[in-house]
Amino acid sequence: MKNENLYRKLARLAVTRGVNVQKGQPLVVRADVRDYPFIEMVAEEAYLAGALYVDVRWRDQKIGKMDYLYQDQETLSSIEDWIHEREVKAHEKGVCYLSVISDMPGAMKDVPSEKIHAYQKAYHEKMGDTQAYTMNNIGQWCVIAVASKEWAKIVFPELDEEEAFEKLEKVLFEVSGVTEENDPLEYWIHHDEKLIDHAEKMTAFRFRELHFTNSLGTDLHVGLVEDHLWAGGGCTTPKGVYFDPNIPTEEIFCMPHREKVEGTVVSSRPLSYNGVVIENFTLRFEKGRVVEYHAEKEEETLGQLLSFDEGSSHLGEVALVPHSSPISQSGILFFNTLFDENASCHLALGRPYPENIRGGEEMSAEELYAKGGNSSLQHEDFMFGNGDMSVDGIMYDGTVVPVMRNGEFVIG
Repeated sequence: MKNENLYRKLARLAVTRGVNVQKGQPLVVRADVRDYPFIEMVAEEAYLAGALYVDVRWRDQKIGKMDYLYQDQETLSSIEDWIHEREVKAHEKGVCYLSVISDMPGAMKDVPSEKIHAYQKAYHEKMGDTQAYTMNNIGQWCVIAVASKEWAKIVFPELDEEEAFEKLEKVLFEVSGVTEENDPLEYWIHHDEKLIDHAEKMTAFRFRELHFTNSLGTDLHVGLVEDHLWAGGGCTTPKGVYFDPNIPTEEIFCMPHREKVEGTVVSSRPLSYNGVVIENFTLRFEKGRVVEYHAEKEEETLGQLLSFDEGSSHLGEVALVPHSSPISQSGILFFNTLFDENASCHLALGRPYPENIRGGEEMSAEELYAKGGNSSLQHEDFMFGNGDMSVDGIMYDGTVVPVMRNGEFVIG
């Protein structure tokens, strides 16, 4: 296996820092069959760390596409009880989850969108009560990525397949903090410290709302819930286990008030949603809800995202990312949210993270909703930041505090 040492470092990072597997804890890995050699490394690292067992749940994007094309909608919408029961049992055992992505963006573009929508809606409705396990950080979870030739050709269409793969592979290692010379674990300790410090500074201001403007046409006021907490870097479970849910990450993020978002936001990067790429879209908000939308490509899919359920047309997250982040400075459009969201300020439609409000992880869904948090079965990030983004924080007394200018933090 070429670059075996780098893959071994990434596997160890994912296990010991990403999900931070504890002795006697089960690990569930979700991965594509094409990544088998890397997943073998992950399994070995997990057992060396003391994992009780490793449950690998394989997927294949091409077979997944066939499922959509050849199954009827009724079959796609019938989610078996055992799938739900499997997650419930796993949660009872205190499992942690690692997702390894290498998918080809836009792979589902030829699939009838109503079939994808029907399956996703049925799946989220069936599994909705299990989402709190990760959204509330009850158990550790992490998302990482490895290169695939299919993905590389989308990112670097001007290169031949092998050159494109090698270039994407190199970039993914670099932005994930993995090099031949360094200790990735040490890198992530220091990286997280910087993000946590920035988040604590933002929390201390107790802003009522943020005002975003840029040359793309964004002019958006995002109200924040009272007692909000900015977060960044890693998370901690109720048992005190620290983990990094996203590798890489460059963001600090907070909880918008469900009903206090006004104005227009214009996307700055495409959104890959359910295997379809939505490009150049605009959303207009009134009283927290999207009341108008347009997209140059896949507008119908955007409409399905927004109408997924009542909360999917409201915001669940607002995140700040400096334009100087390594992923942004790479100049690469990844067509993948894990990477593109860490190159740009972004928002998420749908469910919020309870950690973004004081005491939120102990609140019931009803209590969180009463505080202004959104309620939805999905959480979908999209990017809107750029190099001339300005962000102002507005205090409860109306004082305006500059937070970002030209895409960079200026706040003390």
